[in-house]
Amino acid sequence: MRLPSGRRVRGRALRGAVPPGPLPDFAVHLVGRPPTPVGWEARWLRWPDFWLPADRAGARAVLQEAWRRSAGERVEVACGGGRGRTGTALACIAVLDGVRPADAVSYVRRHYHPRAVETPWQRRYVEGFGRTRD
Repeated sequence: MRLPSGRRVRGRALRGAVPPGPLPDFAVHLVGRPPTPVGWEARWLRWPDFWLPADRAGARAVLQEAWRRSAGERVEVACGGGRGRTGTALACIAVLDGVRPADAVSYVRRHYHPRAVETPWQRRYVEGFGRTRD
């Protein structure tokens, strides 16, 4: 997904194969259990399916790292199905890139997947992410 600044962050489903093309330099895996190791640097955020991250401060730090690194590295965000948690994380990264929190879900649905961000609490999380600044 291309962010307004021109940075790119790839979203995907961990249940699927790694997409063709260059491998990521850095990945954020949003799953409830430790993910299968990959051949590139990755961070695990414990984030159960359909819910929110278990550690909100840790999630903010990892998503900020993903955004910073996307300036010059290939960054990937992935969950089991590649829509709900991945879409929520991508929307938070879009907020870090300057998208208004109220517009971030629609931005991700337009530029990543039309059904990204699956639950009302995920949408509220994105809006709250925009209100909380470090």
